[in-house]
Amino acid sequence: MGDGQGPLTGLQVVEFAGLGPGPFAAMMLADAGADVLRIERPGGSPDGGALLRGRDTVEVDLKSAEGRSRAYRAAEAADVLIEGYRPGVMERLGLGPEDLCTANPRLVYGRMTGWGQDGPRSAQAGHDINYLSLTGALRSIARRGEAPVPPLNIVADYGAGGMLLLAGVLMALMERHTSGRGQVVDAAMVDGVGLLMTGIWSRLAQGRWPGPPGENELDSGAPFYDVYRTADDEYMAVGSIEPQFWSRLLEVLELDAAVVPDQWDRQRWPEAKALLATAFATATRAEWTRRFASVDACVTPVLSLEEAPADAHLAARRTLVTDAHGAIEPAPAPRFSRTPLGKASISLESSDGDRPAPGGL
Repeated sequence: MGDGQGPLTGLQVVEFAGLGPGPFAAMMLADAGADVLRIERPGGSPDGGALLRGRDTVEVDLKSAEGRSRAYRAAEAADVLIEGYRPGVMERLGLGPEDLCTANPRLVYGRMTGWGQDGPRSAQAGHDINYLSLTGALRSIARRGEAPVPPLNIVADYGAGGMLLLAGVLMALMERHTSGRGQVVDAAMVDGVGLLMTGIWSRLAQGRWPGPPGENELDSGAPFYDVYRTADDEYMAVGSIEPQFWSRLLEVLELDAAVVPDQWDRQRWPEAKALLATAFATATRAEWTRRFASVDACVTPVLSLEEAPADAHLAARRTLVTDAHGAIEPAPAPRFSRTPLGKASISLESSDGDRPAPGGL
């Protein structure tokens, strides 16, 4: 539950249990101090770990009249509702916006779906990879001549989904200060992916994205933005986009700038990449990490999940922390100077139930 110090302390949230983006948005609200009550179906959820931290959970059978009544009462007392069902499900349960926003006009009703509340695909199932595929994002994530690579499920589910929902809810809460009224937030992952691709669409419009996948400046086509294998079969990440960083990169690699093709000579990018690959292959990842440690060239080691918590910078900021059970999880973010978020090391045990649930559940 909220710990009484975050920027959203006092906010009452009801979360209807779902997968991925909805719980992620609810987790961030709870991290910020909101009192979040998760309404779970009998039998529990396959989600777990950090995604469920910081809130109370109660099992409610929404197929029963009594269960629906309990959920209705909770929403009547809430500031925010989050649900991630397919369009029409909450309406059929008698818990849709027309019902709940009439009973509670200040309610911000957050709806998380893949395709949105309307449109030809709105009733279809989908996953992160599907929302990426239709927006052009997935096809853009590929090396030259190779198949697209799904970027885990962090883009559509969490970036374009959970973050978009969170932003929408906070916008609606801000507007409520003026109008005194809540509203429905229709957060669709497909819309969010489109937004996250704004920079690429801008480059395309400016003629700065002329090639097919794997031949452009940020998709592994450029020598200054890629990963390179080291002598011990590990990798270094290079993001030396600006000319000063490119120059420093070549200096550390001991490559003659007069011999390496011009940084922006697209026709010779494969040649430049081959020179960089040969150079990186002469030393281990640890050695390159040491050589670049004090050089502002935007070059870093590629770490595994197991290695990341021990990184000096991440450890100093406590970006990744250990929960009460010894599992690694991301710490609450962002950082606030006056109203800090929930404690970085947080127990994932069920709450003690001392706090009255919203709506008397």
